[in-house]
This record gives sequence, C-alpha cells and structure tokens, in this order.
Amino acid sequence: MYFTDRTDAGRQLAELLTDLQGRDVVVLGLPRGGVPVAAEVADTLGAPLDICLVRKLGVPFQPELAMGAIGEDGVRVLNDEVIAQTGVSDRDLAEAERRERAVLEERARRYRGARERADITGRTVVVVDDGFATGATALAACQVVRARGAARIVLAVPVAPRGWTTRVAGAADETYCVREPVTFYAIGQFYQDFSQTPDEEVVARLRVRRGAADAPGHGAGDTAGTEEDAGAEDTEVRIPLGGTEVGGHLTVPERARGVVLFAHGSGSSRHSPRNRAVAATLHRAGLGTLLFDLLTEDEAADRANVFDTPLLAERLRQAADWLAERPGAGTLPTGYFGASTGAAAALWAAAEPGSTVGAVVSRGGRPDLADARLPEVTAPTLLIVGGADPLVLDLNRQAERRLRCEHRLVTVPGAGHLFEEPGTLERVGELAADWFADRL
Repeated sequence: MYFTDRTDAGRQLAELLTDLQGRDVVVLGLPRGGVPVAAEVADTLGAPLDICLVRKLGVPFQPELAMGAIGEDGVRVLNDEVIAQTGVSDRDLAEAERRERAVLEERARRYRGARERADITGRTVVVVDDGFATGATALAACQVVRARGAARIVLAVPVAPRGWTTRVAGAADETYCVREPVTFYAIGQFYQDFSQTPDEEVVARLRVRRGAADAPGHGAGDTAGTEEDAGAEDTEVRIPLGGTEVGGHLTVPERARGVVLFAHGSGSSRHSPRNRAVAATLHRAGLGTLLFDLLTEDEAADRANVFDTPLLAERLRQAADWLAERPGAGTLPTGYFGASTGAAAALWAAAEPGSTVGAVVSRGGRPDLADARLPEVTAPTLLIVGGADPLVLDLNRQAERRLRCEHRLVTVPGAGHLFEEPGTLERVGELAADWFADRL
C-alpha cells in the first residue's frame, strides 16, 4: 500500500504540483473520493477548491458503454462514433441526458448548497481524483472542463496503472501521478483506508476552502459563500501548547451558539475525514468547531504519547484556554467531541477542577482510559457507540455506571467502530449536533 488514506495521498500528490503555484489555478475534485485528495492539493497551491460534476451517458441497452458525458452549465460532450455504431436515436439520447442531468443537479445542490460554482474560463484547472482505473470519469471530466472554457487542463491522481497517460492523450495538457504500478487491480488496493467518503466530508472540504476564491488574483464570484456564512470565521490557526505549537482549523459560523473542540483518536489528526464530516453537521446547526492536532508529528511517532490520556487532556485544556483568549470565539460556550482514545482525553479534561466545558460527546470512545476521572465529570455527556462494536459498547456501558453527571448512551444500529457503514456517521453528526445545541 502506498497511501494511509486519501488525505495522505493528497499530500503526496501536492508535492508534485508545487510548480503550479501562481498560475491562476482552480482545483476541481471528482466527488466523492477525489475531493479529500483535491483539498490537500488546493491547500498546498493556495487555490480555490470546487467539485467537477460529470455524468456518463451510457448506451441504453449497454450502459457501461459511454456515448458521451454531461457537466454543469448545460455542457454535453458526445461520442458520435459510438452513437452511430449503436444506432441510438435522438429520443434515447435525450432521455438519457434528462435522467443523468437530474442526478447531476441534485448532487450540485447537496454539495454546494447556494454557493456558486467556480469560474474556470481562461484558467488552469487541476482535475483531481483518488486514482485512475478505467479513466472513464476522469476523461469525461477533462472534456467537460475543456468545454467550460479552461485554458489548460492538468489531470492529477495519486495512483494509476503503468501507461495510463496514453489513454488521456489530447484530453489533458499535463498529467501527474505519484505511483504507476505494473500490477493494478483496483484503486483501493493501494490505500490502507479506502472507506467511502461521506457527503458531509465533501461539503466540509468545500466549505473550508471557500474563502480562497476571493484571494487576490481570483474572481470574487468563484466560490461565493451563502448569506448565512457572511462574517463567519473559517481559518487555519497555530495553537501554542506548552513548549510546542500545533496546527488547527477554526470555523465559527455567523451567530454561532458555541464552539466544539475535537479530540481525535490514536493515529489520526485534525485532517480526520470522520471528524470533518461531523464538524460539517455541527456547522449547519450553528455551532463552531476547532479541529487541531493534539501532538506534533515527532510526538505522535512515539506511540506512548498517543495513549497518554493525561497529556492529551492537558493539550485539550490548553487549546480551550487559547480559544478563550480569541476575540469573538472566546466569548462562546465550549464543548468537547472525542473519538476513540480522544474521548478519554475529553472526559479527563472535563473532570478537571474549574472546567467550564458545557457538554461532552464521545464517538466510539474509550472511556476506560479515563476511568478514575469519570465520577468527577460534571458536564452533560453523550456516549455514542456502534451497535456492531461489542467490545467498545461494553466499555461504555461500564463507564456509564460510573458517571454521576447528566449522561446518555446511544447505540447506532449496524455501525462498527469506525462508523463506515452508510448513514451511520451522519447519525453521529445529528446526535452530536442535538446534544451540543441543547446544552450550549
């Protein structure tokens, strides 16, 4: 395996693309899996991020055979040769386009909301996916981007089979790839974590990068925010923690009712796709979020630090103190959201004398790592556990008996420890949003 997850793949891909900085670039990710990869590229290039929505037009009686593709702005690219050979009628073509365009428009509303799509006319466009297998979607995306007026098209993927560039000749002006293995069965074989990217993560990634379109050199209408986002804080931050400093991302919607600090689990970071997905749900509920690294890269390399609950709890408390001194956000009530071992840190920190945290939510948490502190937690605490995660469910049931504060244990049916099953992570976000909204 070459990549830990899509975020790691995006970072490695971005290292190949640094020469594109300053070339009036727009980065377009192919939903859903290509968006986390594209977000890392956009961060590195300081470029706006948007999605490239395309739908293949399959031959009615042979849907795997593409007779064309459609994109936004009414763009349609047809393969006249396939249409002629298969005898597809104008009526069949129109029906296929009507059906696929309805899907395309629904996905545009889901991912962008009221935000306008990026204007790519005359600009260098980097089309990013999480890999290149058959290439049908990537090729269609390049064709659609060309039809929308891009001056230059760059197709960039973390992994593709050897010789892949011959398939995109003429569709892209430049191609970049981190790895080109000879043996290639599926994109997922090269990722340690290739779980499905939730819709919430796509929305969160787009929201994080939305302000880049208004930076000098970009058109103001590229990825404009909605009216309710006006005046919101959405920025990368550096947080001093004792004798070191870590990176974070602070998002505070307009008229936010509170800010939730995230404590990630072992081996994860502020880039955790699951925490980002939950954060996106909290934003829609009018809650701010602070996602930050509890450890530096060097510290995280020592596995003893990853499971040092008192150390992680102290880092969480220090981050809360830093937030309290920040104008605007510092006046808002705070909550803690902890995942896996991070939940132990959240509970430990909430049990500190003088803690002002207003509520705690644990997702698939390890409260046993904060066992001695559990009776001292005073903040209302919600424990969320997957119904198909029996070991952690048992640990949470034991912890529930030791909590003396307002608390509740909720199991999400069918969910495993990572909540990868369809709809389960969305349920976590809804439960957390309700808990924090009611108590902050």
